[in-house]
Amino acid sequence: MDAALHALADEGRRTLLEALASGPATAGELAALLPIARPGVSRHLRVLREAGLVEVRQDAQRRIYDLRPEPLGEVEAWLAHHQGVWRQRLDALHTEVARGKRARRSDT
Repeated sequence: MDAALHALADEGRRTLLEALASGPATAGELAALLPIARPGVSRHLRVLREAGLVEVRQDAQRRIYDLRPEPLGEVEAWLAHHQGVWRQRLDALHTEVARGKRARRSDT
């Protein structure tokens, strides 16, 4: 999951993943989405591949990239767990703030 989070930290890689969410694409099609040189796009695609977020296959001279959703599911599960923990803490904080307001009103 650490590799997936690292890969997701970059805006360019997120752009590539969003494009792949609608279906497979060639390296050239993906390169057209980013305002950087081809070697930079290749590095982004390598990071995504190494993180397990995309897979690549050869089609004659072209490389076709596909999204692999499984690592994103792991990140989603991790975030959902932590979101639940924070939701409980924020709910408890809200309760304490409301109690404090009531206590101040009753003191006046």
